[in-house]
Amino acid sequence: MNYFSTNDKTLSQTLEYAVYHGFADDGGLFMPDNIPTLPQAFIKNMGGMTLQDISYAVANYALQGDIEAGVLHDIVYDTLNFNIPLTYISANNYVLELFHGPTFSFKDIGARFLARILAYYQSKRHDGRPLNIVAATSGNTGSAVAHGFANIPGVHVYLLYPSGRINPIQESLFTTLGGNVTAIEVNGSRDDCRMLARQAFADEELNSHMHITSATSANVARLIPQMFYYFYTFAQLQQRDIDTSRVVVSVPCGNLGNLTSGLMAKAMGLPIKRFVAACNANDAFADYLYTGVFSPKPTQSTFTPAMDVDVPRNFPRIVQLLANHTVQPEDLHPCSISDDETAQTIQDTYANDGYLLDPHSAVAYRALLGDIAPDETGIVMGTAHPIKYKATVEHAIHATIPVPERLQSYLEAQKRTVKINSGYNSLKKYLLSQPQ
Repeated sequence: MNYFSTNDKTLSQTLEYAVYHGFADDGGLFMPDNIPTLPQAFIKNMGGMTLQDISYAVANYALQGDIEAGVLHDIVYDTLNFNIPLTYISANNYVLELFHGPTFSFKDIGARFLARILAYYQSKRHDGRPLNIVAATSGNTGSAVAHGFANIPGVHVYLLYPSGRINPIQESLFTTLGGNVTAIEVNGSRDDCRMLARQAFADEELNSHMHITSATSANVARLIPQMFYYFYTFAQLQQRDIDTSRVVVSVPCGNLGNLTSGLMAKAMGLPIKRFVAACNANDAFADYLYTGVFSPKPTQSTFTPAMDVDVPRNFPRIVQLLANHTVQPEDLHPCSISDDETAQTIQDTYANDGYLLDPHSAVAYRALLGDIAPDETGIVMGTAHPIKYKATVEHAIHATIPVPERLQSYLEAQKRTVKINSGYNSLKKYLLSQPQ
């Protein structure tokens, strides 16, 4: 199967090229030229399958033989070779689904899958050049990518993050690993870090010096594993004899990678009735769904930093899905949730259900409550452990929450970073000094 650029459909490449380069030559994002539909027999019988078996079947079908079956089988099973907690709130047909791995984030699975795909392609190359991951992070992406790619041969990771503006727990998860993971502490904002990464990808001189690719949801290989969550959630509903004919899924929206994967899962045959696109105060995407006009706004800092995005990276993919009629406008219901509503939702859910939401999941949960009908089943795609947003959550519930032992060990480890200024020349000079 070929993958085309969202900027120009005539720019078509193989999966290997798309994954290895991250972005198309014209700066666009890669999209598959065909989204295959799974047999309905598979969809109806997922309740008797394991997460690994479902995920392998979905990946194998989606990739259409671009990676040989045996290799893909090993990649999927190695990606999912740890215990993944699955948490449910079942009250009035509301279900909260939370997948997370070693860094307590739903992004763990996508990062691990991409790391193993890139390691496979890197092993086929004989030029001896390392592959370099450059990514900006507000916390979850950095920790997931750092741990997903740690000790992967032939790959080096450079993570850009704003100095003094990230939760210490999040920061410790990617600044203490060392080895092939370099944390770059930028004297600037989250937006500065994102701009630096974008400039690096567009810099011809830098790219001729070192091979750079993306490990964020901009990379098309991140979309495949994020579909696993949706399919396995339906399998869990089937196991519990919960009606799956009228399912509404609420997704926290930042860079829109998770939502894009959900839309692709629906295109592959998963019977999702509609999606609630849950935004915070940075709601240019919600406005677009209402009006058909996309008008980026200055980024506001909120309780949900992963959603503080001016121009969502995956927006062109969703536009493409709408243009192709793969997605219908009625499939997406926008909603914007304030910080006050987010905090109140955390407090109410903890008091009434005994469940502690992280802020991003709280946005999606609050949005779902305002959109779902009595005869529908609602699913919230959870994002991370609430401890990763300790100050916000503790303020909402007026109580202290303990740090899990596994995370405490990172807080006690030595921090190792490279400090640079927010100007691009500082980053470029440092990267050009790295041996290749």
